Parts: sequence; structure tokens; C-alpha cells
Amino acid sequence: MKNVLLLLFAMVTIASAPAQTKVAGVSLPNSVTFEGEKLTLNGAGVREKFWMDMYAGALYLDKKNADANGIISANQPMAIKLHIVSKLITSEKMIDAVNDGFENATKGKTSGISKEIAQFKSYFSAEINKEDIFDIVYLPKAGVMVYKNTNLLGTIQGMDFKRALFGIWLSNKPADKDLKQAMLGKS
Repeated sequence: MKNVLLLLFAMVTIASAPAQTKVAGVSLPNSVTFEGEKLTLNGAGVREKFWMDMYAGALYLDKKNADANGIISANQPMAIKLHIVSKLITSEKMIDAVNDGFENATKGKTSGISKEIAQFKSYFSAEINKEDIFDIVYLPKAGVMVYKNTNLLGTIQGMDFKRALFGIWLSNKPADKDLKQAMLGKS
């Protein structure tokens, strides 16, 4: 009887534990909800630079998808979570990386969304610390909402901006090829 009770307790504990995926030493949730939209983890990986982990990155979608171009173009709810795991990431370095990302994702054609890019970069102007979490959420009715540690920093509208933004991680010239594959669930 004692063994049955222990087994039952273990099963209840496991079932009630929040489902998470471990990446780069941090736990990422297997699902997230923003403004009532539940999104499921599509894939997660690590952004590396010079063999050092910079952040854990996760892509959340309303349904699993491995088509990068389809995701970039989709007018569907989605989110990218960036969990900072390095003390080396500073505000300036993040802004530089975002600049490079938009240039690469748009093949240098950023003039039509320059105002939106400037607004997005402003969300990284405050000090960035190890363990900070950025959620970049796209909801068709609202636009792109950016959160830092669950605090909403702002919202940016426009599909051209959304496509360029998600292209930073999913385009043909992504921030990190291995991270792209991991976000697409291919690694």
C-alpha cells in the first residue's frame, strides 16, 4: 500500500509540474499565453558567438511548423522568447545585433520600416542583465508586442516590420543558423 501511495504521489507531482524544455541551462516553457492566445513551443536553441552561449531562443506558434518562410509571412499569432544567459550581452551589443539582423533579413531594404526598427531598438536601451527575458509577440490584431521580464515595453504595428523582425532568426541569413534550425524543430 505504501508503494502504491508513493507511486501515486510521484505521478501527481510529475503531472502537475509545468512542462518545460531545458536549453543553455535555463528552462523554457513548452507553452505560453499572450492576450488569450495560447502558443506552443515549436523549437528552441542557443545563440552562440565565438563558442559562447549568449541567449536561449525559442519560437512559439499556434501549431507546429518547420517552414521558415511560411512562418515569416504568416499573419498568425507567434512569439520568440530570448532568455539572456551571458553577462557579455550589453544594450549596445544587442542594438548592434538587431541592426545587423534587420539588414540581413531584408537584404538591406529597411527604409520602409526604419521608424519601426528605431522604436524596436529603443526597447533594448535600458541595461540588459543575465537572466533577463524578452518576449517578442506577434498578434494579428495588435501587432508586435515586446516584453522585458513580463513588462510590456511597447507595440509596433505592420506586417512588413513583423516579417523583417522574425526574419532576424528565420531568414536565409539568420542571426545563427543552428538556432534557426532548432527553432524550426529540426535539430
